[in-house]
Amino acid sequence: MALNYIWISFFVVAFLVAIIRFALTGDVDIFKSLIDSTFISSKSAVMDIALPLTGVMVLWLGLMNIGERAGAVNFLARIAGPFFQRLFPELPRKSPVFGQMLMNFSANMLGLDNAATPLGLKAMQGLQDENVRKDTASNAQIMFLAINTSGLTIIPVSILAQRAILGSANPTDVFIPVLIATAISTLTAIIVVSIWQGINLFDKVLMSWIGGIIIAITALTWWIGGLEKEQIETVSKVGSNLMLMLIIGAFIIGAVFRKVNVYEAFIDGAKNGFEVTVKIIPYLVGMLVGIAVFRASGAMDYITGGFTWLFGIVGLDTEFCAALPTAFMKPLSGSGAKAMMVEAMQHHGPDSFVGRLSCLFQGAADTTFYIIALYFGSVGIRKTRYAVAAGLIADLAGVIAAIVLAYLFFAS
Repeated sequence: MALNYIWISFFVVAFLVAIIRFALTGDVDIFKSLIDSTFISSKSAVMDIALPLTGVMVLWLGLMNIGERAGAVNFLARIAGPFFQRLFPELPRKSPVFGQMLMNFSANMLGLDNAATPLGLKAMQGLQDENVRKDTASNAQIMFLAINTSGLTIIPVSILAQRAILGSANPTDVFIPVLIATAISTLTAIIVVSIWQGINLFDKVLMSWIGGIIIAITALTWWIGGLEKEQIETVSKVGSNLMLMLIIGAFIIGAVFRKVNVYEAFIDGAKNGFEVTVKIIPYLVGMLVGIAVFRASGAMDYITGGFTWLFGIVGLDTEFCAALPTAFMKPLSGSGAKAMMVEAMQHHGPDSFVGRLSCLFQGAADTTFYIIALYFGSVGIRKTRYAVAAGLIADLAGVIAAIVLAYLFFAS
């Protein structure tokens, strides 16, 4: 029900803001902007997101089916089983969905967006198969979504590339704070949902895995932080592509070893790609239209101005407020947040405090509403329970961490 109220709120607030702006300024173009945004965003949802996603879905669902028949997914499930069984206690101990989730999380951490989405949708379908109430999000689905919306990424390639394009003297100087911020967001998501679901966070297995993840991220951060810009770009490109090739190669070789008909396995899995894409189109159109109307009304600008005034009243430094549009837009739209980040760097400079902070906001979390609409829409979930709240709390933790880290690393 949460998405229902949020979606309605987008339109109500947008219409009220538009009417107030018209009453105060007489600007009749505001209504045209609202209507234009509905057509543009609905077309973009299908042409720019759903259709390109179809080909990727067909490819990766086919490859995933090969991996399942080769035993690769079950192998990954056994590795991550002890940890995931604590986070997802309602799932069967040897469920292959553990391996599917691990592959999705790994793809996200490596910044492999094209691979991460179909892998995530496959995992969501596996969770739905175990879900008793088919129209209501299960505990396992909410935990999975919360971790996804927290946006843990080890190498934020697109952010570093955009900073280089805009002429930053040191494009990689945001790497470490971005990694810390997104790690805080992910840990917050796990902790919040665990408390909500009564999961014992002091379990030895959970603590050892979380501690190991923190140590691994710290070590990787230290190593990459010592590389030159060109070296980081090379490592990210080679590492990401090599990882994908190793996954595909391992699936095919494993299937051949097990005497699986590889091509038939691929076709059987790929057939589901188009069906999944068709299912999510209504959810994508609905959510993106609501967000577009909200943006076109000017409501986002008023919210930013309100926060600037509020923090100024209490005597806090308001320099960070100029970067807030990126933070506000991030849970709503990935492309919108990226546009806000680019605009901030263009206006204030890529190496300015605001420019760097906007990059931290962009990397601290993921597009909560888009991911929830996409993943839940793919399996017909209508009652999201506290999934939205958990995702937004993790987003807020990422935003606060980004602000603190920006002052720590970049304040003059």
